[in-house]
Amino acid sequence: MENLQNSEPKSPRKAPKAAIGQVLIEALPYIRQFEGKTFVIKYGGSAMKDASLKNSVAQNVTLLRKVGINIVLVHGGGDAITKTAEKLGHNSRFLHGRRVTDREMISVIQMTLAGKVNQDIVQLLSQHGGKAVGVSGLDADTIKAVPHQNADTLGLVGEVVHINTDYIDLLCHAGLIPVIAPIGFDDTGNIYNINADDAASSIAIALKAEKLIYVSDVEGIHVGERILKTICKTEAADFIEQGIISGGMIPKVLSAFKTLDSGVGKIHLIDGKSTHSLLLEIFTHEGVGTQFIADQESDQSLNSQSR
Repeated sequence: MENLQNSEPKSPRKAPKAAIGQVLIEALPYIRQFEGKTFVIKYGGSAMKDASLKNSVAQNVTLLRKVGINIVLVHGGGDAITKTAEKLGHNSRFLHGRRVTDREMISVIQMTLAGKVNQDIVQLLSQHGGKAVGVSGLDADTIKAVPHQNADTLGLVGEVVHINTDYIDLLCHAGLIPVIAPIGFDDTGNIYNINADDAASSIAIALKAEKLIYVSDVEGIHVGERILKTICKTEAADFIEQGIISGGMIPKVLSAFKTLDSGVGKIHLIDGKSTHSLLLEIFTHEGVGTQFIADQESDQSLNSQSR
């Protein structure tokens, strides 16, 4: 897949032309199937830190848009927020994996997440030929929120109650890639820190997206040494009961199936540490991560290669 990086191969050996042709032919039916559909991509983890991985993701996202797929990218940026807060003399505290957010911290989040982090992604996509536009959840009332159920301890952390799909659709139909910083607002003027996974899920549901793809530091769902290519809700419940799926993976899995139940076509969990994992998951039969499917699809799809 070195040619996708627009760079010289590290080895003088080159893939046989027949093998390259087979990869392209394998991708063709998926390109036809997904043309005009909407993918929501949640971008985070190591793929946001390593320079080569950032370039790989930008190339992959740009290619997906160039073949006619509407791409909406929702990003995290927790490490950048923590570093900026430290420089400004603010301590970061977390409860149950969520950042405690007071008014000083929400200002840091606005400045970092909707500022430098967001614009760095937009610039990188532009560098690789994508036409991206930075969007804060405050722009055109994109993300409306209410206080989180644990607001007494978490502060200005919010839960999404409404997405302005008209604005996102307008950007997509103009051929642009909305790059969304997960910040929300309410009717009284409060600004909220929104968990990026939750924001991506809410946006995918509101847009009735074909796919929601989590690009993270996790390869997929492991069963022993094996990564499951496909999992349905019944299987997931059994694995949780048996302790095969445990710890921090449980809320991710439950959230994925809640999103599926709300109308999103498929959920994918892929490893952003693997070069071009996004294209390999979408455009090859085997994929590289785990796809979550509805139970009613299981009889036909669990043994199918379709992504």
